[in-house]
Amino acid sequence: MEKTLFGLLVWIWISVAVIIFIVLLFVTAPYGRHSKRTWGVTIPDRLGWFLMEIPGPVIYLMLVITGGGPKTVTIWVITGLYLAHYLNRAIIYPLRIRTKGKEMPLLVALMAVFFNFVNAGFLGYFAGTLQTHYTESWMTDPRFIAGLLIFLAGMAINMSSDEKLIHLRKKRNGNDYVIPHGGLFEKISCPNFFGEILEWSGYAILCWSLPALSFFIWTFCNLVPRALSHHRWYRSHFTDYPAERKAIIPYIL
Repeated sequence: MEKTLFGLLVWIWISVAVIIFIVLLFVTAPYGRHSKRTWGVTIPDRLGWFLMEIPGPVIYLMLVITGGGPKTVTIWVITGLYLAHYLNRAIIYPLRIRTKGKEMPLLVALMAVFFNFVNAGFLGYFAGTLQTHYTESWMTDPRFIAGLLIFLAGMAINMSSDEKLIHLRKKRNGNDYVIPHGGLFEKISCPNFFGEILEWSGYAILCWSLPALSFFIWTFCNLVPRALSHHRWYRSHFTDYPAERKAIIPYIL
């Protein structure tokens, strides 16, 4: 009964992601280069990033530790991968970004907080209590190995792309935008988003669970519309923007 109810809640959550995807195709999320004062009170970018992302690792870890399921090595590896991404996002990345006086709407930060509460809640509760297949032998399963390789590749693309964007601002005046070059930026406008989608697709495969699949779907539904908005922005602001570049998937989209 518990697993049935849990599965139903996750499917409802996935349905919300699909609705959000449709909305974001027509309404650009108001932060970063698209930030708008019309969305109410704003807070500093760095504080916003911390507030948005820190609930994820805290809730996930708490639910794994307090959960009634077995604490296998596999559980800790899966948990560690999630924590590695989110501790970078919540602490390391905000400290490294070069933004002066840049702010984001508090409402946007609070929506992200809500997402991370729910998402980490599903993932952590499943890993800490409901799962039954995360034995040591799961780490030799082809799904775990393939998913781990995809996850690590996506993380490398995400972090290296962020690094290029940070250094671009370092060379300029912090808030100026220029055309990024190098690596996957030669193929797509948002390789950082592409890397993150790749990360969580790999995570869904290595976890082989409904909550992890839900996370991948949410990531796709959130980042693809944002990438399309970024791509349109680049093309409208730079007359020399490379025409052959796609938005988020090389050669495709």
